[in-house]
Amino acid sequence: MSSVTFASLLASGCRSALPLPVVRKLGIPHAVLNKHVVSWYTRSSHNCNSALASESSRIEANNSTTSSSNGYPKYDRLLPCPSQNRAARVEHLVVSKGGPVLEYICQALDLPPLFVADLIQFGAVYYALVCPQPPPTATPEQIRIFKEVTEPSVLKKRASIKGKTVREAQKTFRITHADQFVEAGTYLRVHVHPKRFPRCYEIDWISRIIAVAQSYVVLDKPAGTSVGGTTDNIEESCATFATRALGLTTPLMTTHQIDNCTEGCVILARTKEYCSVFHGKIREKKVKKLYVALAAAPVPTGIITHYMRPINMAPRLVTEDFLKGWHLCQLEVMECRKVTWPSAVILDKYCIDDSGWPSQDYAYECKINLLTGKTHQIRAQLAAYKAPLIGDSMYMPAAIAEMANPGLNPFGKYRKDFNCEAEKETATLNWVALHGKEPSVAIGLQACQISWDDGEHMIRIKFEESRISFFFDTSFRKVRSL
Repeated sequence: MSSVTFASLLASGCRSALPLPVVRKLGIPHAVLNKHVVSWYTRSSHNCNSALASESSRIEANNSTTSSSNGYPKYDRLLPCPSQNRAARVEHLVVSKGGPVLEYICQALDLPPLFVADLIQFGAVYYALVCPQPPPTATPEQIRIFKEVTEPSVLKKRASIKGKTVREAQKTFRITHADQFVEAGTYLRVHVHPKRFPRCYEIDWISRIIAVAQSYVVLDKPAGTSVGGTTDNIEESCATFATRALGLTTPLMTTHQIDNCTEGCVILARTKEYCSVFHGKIREKKVKKLYVALAAAPVPTGIITHYMRPINMAPRLVTEDFLKGWHLCQLEVMECRKVTWPSAVILDKYCIDDSGWPSQDYAYECKINLLTGKTHQIRAQLAAYKAPLIGDSMYMPAAIAEMANPGLNPFGKYRKDFNCEAEKETATLNWVALHGKEPSVAIGLQACQISWDDGEHMIRIKFEESRISFFFDTSFRKVRSL
């Protein structure tokens, strides 16, 4: 691989500074019995991804100045995209009277019809035939409502759940149409504040399309975007915007993921059949991925092995010791060379967080072959090796804390012995608390190459002086464009 500077690596990253995330809890309204409102989850904010035009900010500000009868800001539409993500708000409802889902949500939550229609389009509304079991934090009133609507004598009267177990009836599905009928007793989960991705509206998506084949599309994913969307937002995703840019009538589908804060090669399937085929190639380890990473400390070449805790939430914890049930994580550091630490101007220009690394004279550019593909794997493994990625505001703070106080990491090389499992669990919770927030937009990580079928298909991205040029093997020169 040719020389890649940090500035050029992130040349197509964010162009504006971002506000720091604000995490706060909002008051949760009491359950309203006649509407069966079941609000039993904490609401907290998400970090904003980018700044948009002043007109969008003005409209958003105007919409926030008035309040509805429930004390929340008055809403108009989800577009234009806000310059900041609102504090996350998830409402849990049990339908008291059957009817169109849009009408019920509007009445139960005092929200405008157009706004609720947008939520449904964003994929932010879910239903289940039977209300799921409330969490331990639920109030007595909320538990009473749950017992009332799941009483066996009540469930027996509902023809829609005949032949289903309670567990099957509690499975959630997305609401896809505003006029979808929901019967009394149906559970609804409404993500009133879906996580937003303003960066999607700043991208020239056609310029990000690397190649178009009959069965798939190759995309150079920009940082600050989601490949296939989130639980509460499938609208503002790379798959959606690439589909529109190409004028396709069938939506593109995700075949694999890279982190929101990572740039680089992504394969999007044009058909369900090829999506399944590519998933099979990944399972059979026929897909090879190379990354360029900018680490804060040197990393030795060779294979690095860790085991990752099997909990699907960040931060991902890893250890060098084998633990039963933990996932194997392996990567190969193919090259590692010293480069100049990026200047403050570069950090600011590309929205790279300064997480306080003690020595900022040199960085280390690594070429990495990802042997297993776990979420946050490169970030977590290099951080565990005391070489976190520059800009990784989630994993770098914990690495700094462990360097200053060896032994804080209960799964690290210098971990302490614990007298009991409760003591180890407390140490684990304290360790998790030392981690920071998810990066604002970009970090020093780029998926620079992807190949499959023993190299028959290969795509490489080369960054040179802030200009992207693409290199394909012989088979890709024959790719048929639309």
